[in-house]
Amino acid sequence: MSLFFFATSPRGLESLLLNELKSIGAQEVKETVAGVSFKGDFTLGMKACLWSRFASRILMELSQFYCETDTDLYLAATGVAWEKYFSPDETISVSFSGTNDHIRNTQFGALRVKDAICDRFSKSCGRRPDVDKQDPDVVINCHLNKKSEACILLDLSGRALLKREYHRGTGIAPLKENLAAAMVVRSGYSGENFIDPMCGSGTLLIEAATLATDRAPGLSREHFGFFSLKQFDRSAFNALLDEAQVRAKKGLESALLRGVSITGFDVDEEIVEIASDNADKAGFGDLIKVQSC
Repeated sequence: MSLFFFATSPRGLESLLLNELKSIGAQEVKETVAGVSFKGDFTLGMKACLWSRFASRILMELSQFYCETDTDLYLAATGVAWEKYFSPDETISVSFSGTNDHIRNTQFGALRVKDAICDRFSKSCGRRPDVDKQDPDVVINCHLNKKSEACILLDLSGRALLKREYHRGTGIAPLKENLAAAMVVRSGYSGENFIDPMCGSGTLLIEAATLATDRAPGLSREHFGFFSLKQFDRSAFNALLDEAQVRAKKGLESALLRGVSITGFDVDEEIVEIASDNADKAGFGDLIKVQSC
């Protein structure tokens, strides 16, 4: 079944994200401000979470509607068949963005959506999900624009996708991974030798290494938001993981065989140690070399 998705990104990365999503099979891909909309099945949504270098989050659209008042918002949110997507055993969190003449506070908007979800579960299942703002199983996103056009989406990502989750150490001004990936790609890097003369904690080096070795950026992640959804197909996801692991293994072997050199320098000896440790944690200890200079 074809579903609607929206991939968020920092402004300026939309064209890179659009081409990336096309390359993994997304359909009807359209660039907007701070993101890209596209269509595909649920497996494609999982694949986007695993493979996107530039997206911050992958959201699955559940409903679009006209929303002038909080009553419109509540009724539309109640009309979503939430029980089709997750059980009341899952904890939830609702994020809300945008305002209009009647809904002037994003916390109030989030509260109305949360109430609608809980009321729907109470009627359909006899019990409601708990709210967990710190570490929820399911994150619901609602966006409202000034024209009173609203949409409700489920976050498939879990933690932001720019968190590659190789447990990196950082310096005082860490570079976000999706911005680093964009810098590497826009530099014209094609997978050969790479030098960063002021490497800091090594973010550019690691993003260059993932490109050089055809490694999925999300391969080290232990959790995605879609794990908690009823649409999650473990066997389909395992197939995506198996393919990504094979490609990463072949890519690393090929890079080492070709003698690819990815080198970083920094004047701070302590940050050089952090960068070297980060390279090891990311699986690139044999490919990335860092020196104090």
